[in-house]
Amino acid sequence: MSDLVLRAEHVSVEYAGARPTRAVRDVTLELRRGEVLGIAGESGCGKSTLAYALTRMLKPPAELTGGSVSFLGRDGVEVEVHGLDPMALREFRWTRIAMVFQSAMNALNPVTSLRRQFADIFRAHRPDWGVQRRDARSRELLDMVGIDPRRIGDYPHELSGGMRQRVMIAMALALEPEVVILDEPTTALDVVVQREILDEIERLRAELGFSVVFITHDLSLLLEISDRLAVMYAGEIVEYAPSDAVHTGAAHPYTRGLLRSFPDLRGEARELRGVPGSPPDLSRPLVGCPFAPRCEHVFDPCRRVAPVLAEPEDGAGWAVACHLERGAA
Repeated sequence: MSDLVLRAEHVSVEYAGARPTRAVRDVTLELRRGEVLGIAGESGCGKSTLAYALTRMLKPPAELTGGSVSFLGRDGVEVEVHGLDPMALREFRWTRIAMVFQSAMNALNPVTSLRRQFADIFRAHRPDWGVQRRDARSRELLDMVGIDPRRIGDYPHELSGGMRQRVMIAMALALEPEVVILDEPTTALDVVVQREILDEIERLRAELGFSVVFITHDLSLLLEISDRLAVMYAGEIVEYAPSDAVHTGAAHPYTRGLLRSFPDLRGEARELRGVPGSPPDLSRPLVGCPFAPRCEHVFDPCRRVAPVLAEPEDGAGWAVACHLERGAA
């Protein structure tokens, strides 16, 4: 059986309007069983929109305008996610693929206890379970993420930000999915709590064997926890490589710019340099490489021809969308 569990091919998403915005443009990526795939990029690059496309959670005015998403379960059955009917989709979500949303306080119902919110999951997906079994499983999940099960009667406002995020992780794992998508799971948390959450995710992944898509703007974090990295810019993947390779020899100028924007705690002191300029307006036509106006290595082909994500000629072993790497003339 293939080690692939999730495959997105040529996925494009557009937000309708007077000037439609192409938020995700022809993205292809794969998630292998048991791995952590990191997706990095600036705010507005399309990371979260891609996550919603992978889980078929796009809401109007967002619309999938091209491509497909396939899920390959442990049972060997391949499922086309965007081809599922409503009942099949309801069963698919949270049993096969689950998502931890960006803001735990907004994702949790503020006027409903944790007990009730866990129970809602089981009533929808395990209708044959009685009250005692639902309650026992809910307590087990809280304990699994390091929260005292006795707090099952608490409301979200009675929990700290880190605890709320742990509750969201527990809910995502309630039905033992094979894939968990984490959308900025540590945003707005202090660094100590961030580390606790990350350690918890890694422990649970090792224990339960699920695969992870981890989305964040923090490239330094992904270099530490992910097996492979997809760097997004202007709705596209511009570099797709093993994390170790990106850390030691990033190929795309944008990736190198991101790497220069945070300090190396183990190396020599160096000047931090961000990426100058601003991302392009995705509601307007793009000509050539979308990163060209911000790139310090720009040359003539960059302004005329959009680069294609492909492996460099030097055989570096990963994909990059850059004319410079392929010696365009």
